[in-house]
Amino acid sequence: MRKTAIIALLIVPLALSGCLAQTAVGIVSAPVKIASQTADWATTSQDEADRNYGRKMRKADARDARERKAAERRCRHDRDACDDGYRNGDY
Repeated sequence: MRKTAIIALLIVPLALSGCLAQTAVGIVSAPVKIASQTADWATTSQDEADRNYGRKMRKADARDARERKAAERRCRHDRDACDDGYRNGDY
């Protein structure tokens, strides 16, 4: 019984040392991980900027197309509402 207790006292610290080392590394590297994640959230990558610009342009094109269709419909139904550009001097 006494031999088992001595062996257990020698083996348990060796088995736990890897776990403690991993925990220590995790604690030390946590501030770096937090800072890098914060910087990533605060900045916009070039891919994100391109994607956002493309989305903005597609929405603007869709809005322009809707406005153009509405103007054509108004022009078909009411010739006075038609703005052909010549009336305003916009050639």
